[in-house]
Amino acid sequence: MLLLFIAPLAAMAQLSVSGTVTDASNNPLSGVSVKIRNSNAGTSTDAEGKFSINIPGNRAVLEFSYVGFTTQSVTIANSTSSLAIKLVAVNSNLDEIIVTGSRALPRSSATTPLPVDNLDVSVLKTTGQTTFDKALQYRVPSFNTVNTPVNDATTLLDPYEIRNLGPSRTLILINGKRKNLSSLLYVQFSPGRGETGADLSAIPTDAIKRVEILRDGASAQYGSDAIAGVMNVILKDRFQYGSLTLKGGVTGKGDGGTYGIAYNGGANISSRGFINYTVDFSQQNNAVRSGIIHRPTEKYIFGGDPSTDAAIDAYLTKYPNANNTNGTGEITAAKFNYNLGIPIGENGMFYSNAGLVAKKAISNANFRTPYWRTDAGLLHNRIPGAPNYTGGNDPLYEGYIGYRPSFEGDLLDYNATFGVKSEKNGWKHDVSFTMGGNQQLYTVENTVNRSLGTASPTAFKPGGFRFTNLIGNYDVSKSLTDNFSLAFGTEIRNETYKIISGDTASYSKEGANSFPGIRAENASTNSRFNFGAYVDASWDITKDFLLNGAFRTEKYSDFGNASVWKVSTRYKTPDNKFVIRGSASTGFRAPTLHQIYAQSTQASFVQGTIQLSGLFNNRSKQAFLLGVPRLKPEKSDNYTVGIGFNPNKNISLTVDYYNITIKDRIVYSSSISTDDPSTQLYQILQAAGVVQANFFINGIKTRTSGIDYVASYRNIPLGKAKLGINVAGNVTISNEILGSPNNPKAISDAGGDILSAQIRSLLTESRPKYKTVLGLDLNVEKWSFNITNTLFGTTKFQDLDNGDKYRNLSSLANDASLLLNPDPGNSANSRNVMNDIRQKFKTAVVTDLNIGYDITSKVSASVTINNIFNVLPKWNLESLNSNGQKILGNATAKDYLEGLLSFSGRYRILGYNGSQFSQLGTIFNASVTFKF
Repeated sequence: MLLLFIAPLAAMAQLSVSGTVTDASNNPLSGVSVKIRNSNAGTSTDAEGKFSINIPGNRAVLEFSYVGFTTQSVTIANSTSSLAIKLVAVNSNLDEIIVTGSRALPRSSATTPLPVDNLDVSVLKTTGQTTFDKALQYRVPSFNTVNTPVNDATTLLDPYEIRNLGPSRTLILINGKRKNLSSLLYVQFSPGRGETGADLSAIPTDAIKRVEILRDGASAQYGSDAIAGVMNVILKDRFQYGSLTLKGGVTGKGDGGTYGIAYNGGANISSRGFINYTVDFSQQNNAVRSGIIHRPTEKYIFGGDPSTDAAIDAYLTKYPNANNTNGTGEITAAKFNYNLGIPIGENGMFYSNAGLVAKKAISNANFRTPYWRTDAGLLHNRIPGAPNYTGGNDPLYEGYIGYRPSFEGDLLDYNATFGVKSEKNGWKHDVSFTMGGNQQLYTVENTVNRSLGTASPTAFKPGGFRFTNLIGNYDVSKSLTDNFSLAFGTEIRNETYKIISGDTASYSKEGANSFPGIRAENASTNSRFNFGAYVDASWDITKDFLLNGAFRTEKYSDFGNASVWKVSTRYKTPDNKFVIRGSASTGFRAPTLHQIYAQSTQASFVQGTIQLSGLFNNRSKQAFLLGVPRLKPEKSDNYTVGIGFNPNKNISLTVDYYNITIKDRIVYSSSISTDDPSTQLYQILQAAGVVQANFFINGIKTRTSGIDYVASYRNIPLGKAKLGINVAGNVTISNEILGSPNNPKAISDAGGDILSAQIRSLLTESRPKYKTVLGLDLNVEKWSFNITNTLFGTTKFQDLDNGDKYRNLSSLANDASLLLNPDPGNSANSRNVMNDIRQKFKTAVVTDLNIGYDITSKVSASVTINNIFNVLPKWNLESLNSNGQKILGNATAKDYLEGLLSFSGRYRILGYNGSQFSQLGTIFNASVTFKF
């Protein structure tokens, strides 16, 4: 249908321009960006440096830009149809540091020995997504992120990962410099649990020039965190035009409205300098996706006697969704970013870039119904929902309907880099200083601390977290000969992690309902220092055969030394049509300060009730008594092999296999508990005043392998227009835990395990098994069209902890006794049903359409429909053995299990902890950009 719609436009008059782009030595440049100024239209050069583009009308300005070269503009008129463009190399390559796995010399993606995704910002904008991280979700198959079903602090930023390895194993760079981590430690049962990462959503999309993602381990070049890969965000530099963008959107249900305004401006300083800055303001309203309550499960969780069951029926008759408003939170954000370069002499450059974001997030906790929380006497005339309550034994007496606690998070994230680059006698020097930080402070309102009685406030300050770093870098590189380059450098880094305690009422005794505060005794400030040095060499053995090697060593003040290496190679045929490449490396990831020092008593959802559980930090007395050793670095072995194929200028294909083994992988343990007073574990927990304990430990060894593939077919004739087809995908071959976990003796003696079935499932199968992005791009005169189909593979999750035992199963139904005793020969209290059953999300395709139109040379508009067909994640229960088959063969038992996994249906779309893709359905977005 789309092609039929645009076919008449294709017949309009156009000027076809083709040509070749080379460097000063007449070597063809592959991947050069060729754009029509003040237009959405553009293309790039192929492996032979050739390009072809259609220009509307008979006159336009083409802009040629490429990493390490000065951007060149050419005016095209009727008489010009073939071009020979020579780009001039920039002596001091300031901020376009291409991430190719070697720091010796930048190389184009056509000749790199490692797989690299290069994404122009225009590609990200066609997704229609409101934040940078969500745009990557629909353009990079190995990248995954999603709004978590349960929000609170994760409303401020969602966990992300590359190749199913968690956010802390992908290094984020801005203009080649390390971005600071978030202060948030993910503790919910979602992908990324027990880890932290940089706040990608803090980077305004309008400030980005392009993004490069190295899909290979790079610890030998960049140090800790680069096990899964490296993402380098390259900011806009040379000023071309100012722009003001107005944008807005809404979901198909009419909620979740988004509004924003972004301004990008700047100026050029002499022939090489520049300043480019972006200001971005945005608002996202909450979108509610609450489900209808499944009454039998609700009665099982909260009822058990006739009067309470009757009260539940009466309440749900009036409020079928139990007044829950779960979905996505409300977010207000203000972002500022600049990128600066000031020439110093002929070869030098002072450079600087910085970003600042202030963000407020508001989300709602589960609604506390009268039969769940009997806090009415504490809420008289104090919380909306209970203004008329005057007493009585009936929890529904005189209009009391319960209350909804709210969570507010205030985030401040910043980063800044200052440096000088110079060149003398062929030696390139880069000296820089980088600082960054992330602070989150929380507020909980519309709730109470029951243990304080009528003295309880209804608003609390439960505390927060702060992370800062200071980094110094010195890098040197030189081409010693025509075929040999050398680079070396050092990095000094200081990190500080602060835990900020809440007000006394927020943590006293039971603590604030829904989000207890951080206790004063758990507050702390901890720092560490590390020094690293690396050497990197690149040798072109022949014109077609490249060999690269790197070595790095680091010393940390808290755990000692780490040394890693990497070797990569590439061979290409003389015509550049076929490339074979590979690498082998070791890597490491230092435990974050969050993982070492985080300690808290917090609220957890356990079968419909909120229980207090304790996180003991790695240096605590309790961890020592449990036999938990001090954390040490993770170590990895990475192997990659791939091919590249360019049969002609319009077709390209790359396929890369990866295999990553991580030893001493740090995990956030499952909740450890026991009812046996004779065990040492019981005595430790009792002394700590908690019913459950969690901790971090170098607990497992894992192996992750898979295949990445990228294919492109450009310039397909369609009348006078040309169509481009792009396919990119990731397939996980294996994501497994090797051997047995390292259980401390006190835990194993009590029959416990640091890895429950839930944690194992979260680590190994909670992200899509495969993901493919199929895109079609068409530019016709002033119009641009993009259709993207994203295939999300199956996702699986065992969503209840091994230690969780169903209580009062006799209250369910006679048939539901199968839940704990599918085999009459087994004890009903000795079996966990989730060993027999898991939640399985079905394969789904999400289709997005983006249409752009250049109203004038200065005004353009864009409309995006995300998820046109309103596809939602769908799951069912899958049996793992014969016991599971017996359970699922009983309709009543199956209904109860589905209810338990979705908190009685409140979270029916994803389940309480599920993850595959967005639960919001169809979203409409539009923007208008004014250029000047």
